Order: sequence, then C-alpha cells, then structure tokens
Amino acid sequence: MLYVVTGPPAAGKSSWIQAHATARDIVIDLDLITRALSGPGAPAWSQDPTILRVAHKARYAAMDAAFQLCDKVDVYLIHTLPNAKAMAKYKRLQAKVVAVDPGEAIITQRIDAMRSPEMKAVATKWYSQRARLPRPAMPQTSRDW
Repeated sequence: MLYVVTGPPAAGKSSWIQAHATARDIVIDLDLITRALSGPGAPAWSQDPTILRVAHKARYAAMDAAFQLCDKVDVYLIHTLPNAKAMAKYKRLQAKVVAVDPGEAIITQRIDAMRSPEMKAVATKWYSQRARLPRPAMPQTSRDW
C-alpha cells in the first residue's frame, strides 16, 4: 500500500509515519534524505540548494523504485504540496492520502519558534491550496503531536 502523507511544514508528518510504519516499510522523506546527504555538522533542517538538488533526484529515484513494490511492502511518502499531476499518479497507484494538520494556529506557532520564513511561505501556500479543495466527508487529520 502507498501512503502519501501531506500537510504543512511542522505538522508532524514524520511523526505520523513513525507511529504507523514498521521497520520493513519504505519511508521516503526529503528531510531524512537531505540529512543523509549532508556532511558532518550540517543543520538538521538543511535547505542548502546544492544538497537539495541532489536530495530531490534521490527522492525521485526512490519513489520510482518504491512504487513498484507497493504490493509487497507499505510505502510512506511525504509530499507536502502535491500538484494535480502527482495526485493523479497517486490515484492510479491507489494510494491512501493522509493529511496531517494540527491546525494553522499551531503550525504558525511552531514555524515562528523555528524562525523560518521559507517554512512560513510553504505553510501559507499549503493552507491556500487546501482552502480551494473540496472537503471530504471524513477528512484525515492528525492529533496534536
């Protein structure tokens, strides 16, 4: 099964996966990939453009390989802002899309504590896009992490 975990920055997407995945599952998390590709002493949330470029290529390669294994293992993919093309692909793959969102006020508080204008911009975009989407009868949201 493919799980696409979406939500604004600092929502707890990685924590949601930690609570649901097993050691046998595949987890594709750009933050973890970036950290694995960064040198010693790099910040935990490195946004260095050079490293991110390599991390994105590694992520896409991992996605291509993992999508072929969804019938054998569970695959957890963090995709903060999937576009329509990505969502169509996830639908073809019969993915379960999980939105982790403790609420805009909590996200704002967490991002303010991190002093990250980049994260704030992504969160604003996420909430803007989310407001335009039709609401499902039973939205999948998380508890406060």
